[in-house]
Amino acid sequence: MQVKALTFAVALVAATAIPAAAAWAEDFIIVQSTTSTQNSGLYDHLLPQFQEASGIEVRVVAVGTGQAIKNARNCDGDVLLVHAKPAEEKFVTEGYGVSRADVMYNDFVIVGPADDPAGIGGGADVAEALAKIKQSEAVFASRGDDSGTHKKELALWNAADVDPSSASGTWYRETGSGMGATLNVAIGMGAYTMTDRATWIAFGNKQNHRIVVEGDTRLFNQYGVILVNPERCENVKAEMGQRFIDWILSDEGQSAIADYTRDGQQLFFPNARMS
Repeated sequence: MQVKALTFAVALVAATAIPAAAAWAEDFIIVQSTTSTQNSGLYDHLLPQFQEASGIEVRVVAVGTGQAIKNARNCDGDVLLVHAKPAEEKFVTEGYGVSRADVMYNDFVIVGPADDPAGIGGGADVAEALAKIKQSEAVFASRGDDSGTHKKELALWNAADVDPSSASGTWYRETGSGMGATLNVAIGMGAYTMTDRATWIAFGNKQNHRIVVEGDTRLFNQYGVILVNPERCENVKAEMGQRFIDWILSDEGQSAIADYTRDGQQLFFPNARMS
């Protein structure tokens, strides 16, 4: 009789515990995002604050913007936070996203070796700098991964009236990798590359590489956030996803972004507004 009573008690505890555990396991969202926000350490700073305020865990998939958008189109994720505004707006227009809002910005820079074989150091005209890289056939490492950084880089080559794909495998090297890996390749090869400033500041293997071109308005780097459309993707946790978006656009979230620094430098600048 005692054994039966004990068995019943254990079964009763298990039966009541399983729904609670299942509910707890669902208290998370998936954010499809870029490698720059992850590599810079921003999420390590932001997400614990959001979880404390909301009780919602955020799981980040950090890939290039192009891949992040593809993943979101395939209903793999609840929120998209990337940095390629035309592609983001297309995502919304085609019905995959509910709406888009600006979140924050920083800028891109060109980094290169100290000996600066293309002679572009100190320049502020990025198209002129890229033209000089092409003319000198100095090695340039491109992400080549359809990321937001790669999309911007290709637009800048176009502004310089240069088609780098015609030199693929010679002075123009495509890594097909994220920003951190591409920086390592560039440094190993003594090559130039383009990176967002936040990743560069946080990057630990600079060796003798330095920023050689910065300040051109065309290097502006805007980040946007979008809720994946639950009418297109039934699995989207729309309420929790919107709570994350509302928080990151709120005064609290925007202050948290502004407060994040590395080596005394602010990495991202909040500018929340609907677009």
